[in-house]
Amino acid sequence: MLRINMFSTADKVKGQGVGSAYLELVRMLKDHFPNDFKITINSYAHADITHYHTINPSFYLSTFSKRRGRKIGYVHFLPETLEGSIKIPQPFKAIFYKYVIAFYKRMDHIVVVNPSFISKLERYGIKRERITYIPNFVSKAEFYDVDDQRKRALRTKRGYDPTRFTILGSGQIQTRKGVLDFVKLAKQNPSIQFIWTGGFSFGKITEGYAELEKIVKDPPSNLSFPGIIDRTKMVEYYNMADLFLLPSYNELFPMSVLEAFSTNTPVMLRDLDLYKSIINGYYLPATDERQMNEQVHQLLLNPDKLAELQHQTRIASERYSEDHLAKVWYDFYNQQSKEG
Repeated sequence: MLRINMFSTADKVKGQGVGSAYLELVRMLKDHFPNDFKITINSYAHADITHYHTINPSFYLSTFSKRRGRKIGYVHFLPETLEGSIKIPQPFKAIFYKYVIAFYKRMDHIVVVNPSFISKLERYGIKRERITYIPNFVSKAEFYDVDDQRKRALRTKRGYDPTRFTILGSGQIQTRKGVLDFVKLAKQNPSIQFIWTGGFSFGKITEGYAELEKIVKDPPSNLSFPGIIDRTKMVEYYNMADLFLLPSYNELFPMSVLEAFSTNTPVMLRDLDLYKSIINGYYLPATDERQMNEQVHQLLLNPDKLAELQHQTRIASERYSEDHLAKVWYDFYNQQSKEG
């Protein structure tokens, strides 16, 4: 039995996709391979493979121990992807960014959730043969779709109009996520219900905190911010929505998009290059807030277009299914154990 230790504090702060991806992976490995892998969490006992999900300094120090076995690093962000998320004053920003890359370089192998990061890591001096792309996934048992009657009932349960077109956004409330564009869309479309789930996971160091906090406290009448929703309850919010819209300016492989796919909720995203290599064709792209507004109106006027978009989510959901990714991870860990 392969001994795999996970080093992670990703689930300490609620509302982060990194935490969701970590929890999904651990659950999947325990469910699918109870007789093949012995999974431990934050253990300093000997392991065949140590998989680092977060870059805590104590974890960095542990990389110098021979008891760690093969060291695998999970890359959920790079220094440049933190821009617009948190405010770090100089010289601390430069020091932190150097530390991030130093941590990744301590790994024997790197896993990225988006192939566009491979070339970026190469520019930081990490060889391509030490990098593997494995996408995120979500469980159909946790994120599933419901019929129209149940959708209306869920809206009523949460205090929303059961008949109004509803658009959902989700993620940490920060400038990078495009929350300000989401607010503009709500102001321009008073007949539509807008909901943004998520909160200020990084508190006052969140980029744009002062402006965003004012909006959250006093949003347009058709926009609500219910806060950070427990992951077990998020399936209800996806199913309440006619459209999932993530106007983020920078992402890796957002768990929220996969969750929307899994609940058969049509998806619109900002037209970012990094999406094209992983989910191209499964979502409706929009270059900016103006085009997002135009696309929303087209969907309202053309139910067939919305239905086709919904059909694409079913295909995407199968592509990123748990069963498929379980085999990928099984093969990956076994291969790494041979190289360790």
